[in-house]
Amino acid sequence: MYIQNSPLNKKSKVKGGGTTKACLPLAKIRSMSKAERDQVIRAKKSAGKAGKYKRSSKTNVKGASKPGSTLRDWFQKEDWRQVANPNKKCGEK
Repeated sequence: MYIQNSPLNKKSKVKGGGTTKACLPLAKIRSMSKAERDQVIRAKKSAGKAGKYKRSSKTNVKGASKPGSTLRDWFQKEDWRQVANPNKKCGEK
């Protein structure tokens, strides 16, 4: 028997599923002003609360990678830290 109004048939939207941690290379975090860091943190937290996984493109950071470096170099050779707390690595709680 098929019931049309069953809760199993409805696709539920999950809110708050996004991550709220913004990570950047430590050298870039140190070179940013307090206002720039706060802007990135606020954008990431508001996107995470809305269930999104990406922060606003208005808060994209320029100059985070060295000229001529590849994407692999950027992820493997850089020391990635949380923008809100640079003492913690990117995946730490």
